[in-house]
Amino acid sequence: MTPKPVGNVIEVEDLVTHYGSREILKGINLAIRQGEIMVIMGGSGSGKTTLMRNLLGLNRPTSGHIRILGKDVTKIGRRELFELRRKMGVAFQGGALLGSLSVAENIELPLRFHTRLDENTIRIMTRMRLEVVNMAGFENLMPSELSGGMLKRAALARSIIMDPSLLFFDEPSAGLDPVVSAELDSLILRLKEAMSVTIVVVTHELESALKIADRITVMGDGHVLMTGTVDEIRNSTDETIQDMLNRRPREEPVNAEEYLSRLTADRSQRHY
Repeated sequence: MTPKPVGNVIEVEDLVTHYGSREILKGINLAIRQGEIMVIMGGSGSGKTTLMRNLLGLNRPTSGHIRILGKDVTKIGRRELFELRRKMGVAFQGGALLGSLSVAENIELPLRFHTRLDENTIRIMTRMRLEVVNMAGFENLMPSELSGGMLKRAALARSIIMDPSLLFFDEPSAGLDPVVSAELDSLILRLKEAMSVTIVVVTHELESALKIADRITVMGDGHVLMTGTVDEIRNSTDETIQDMLNRRPREEPVNAEEYLSRLTADRSQRHY
């Protein structure tokens, strides 16, 4: 029997984004398949964070299209975008927990805002999600009492409380020691299997990316340099990708005349 083709849950077409006059994304094309872990990598200034903000509808692109679960987020209104976001979970880099609420109260927020579930059901669902992220028994702690790894896991519990179809991670391993980072990687892999969720991870942590990714998209200077499996990325002949994989510093030749011209231009502009 021929296997049923896997559909795309995210399709990005000719995406261009500016911040003022500066072009950040320069014609991005990308498709993310249902049920996969897509890791988006790139150096500082490559455009990966801007791409994620566009996917979440936090920034409107200059041109192009982003289709998520069949909806073009560049065209839909605020109400329709609000409904679409109910199917998306986001684990922010710093956790983004509210410091005045306990761990349990932070995780309960989406249920209280989006549903009319009774208190007992909300409490049970919250405890279930805490079990999933190995934080049972910590529900009454305040965010200030948590370690960095615990903050990340609590944020993850909140991001899955609504059983999302899509889950976004922003630098999940940033600031964690290697052991805690490895534990979080394993947790992400378990979530994919347990919840059949599509996961998008933006990271610069190479070891983590190679461990969890089904496919990796490498970005550079606002472009997609390559999208492929871990093996395809490893075997790429692209010099920028190999520099990233082998942690080679980028060495750009310096033109003395151009350098002097820039310094002179900058100095003259200060008089205006």
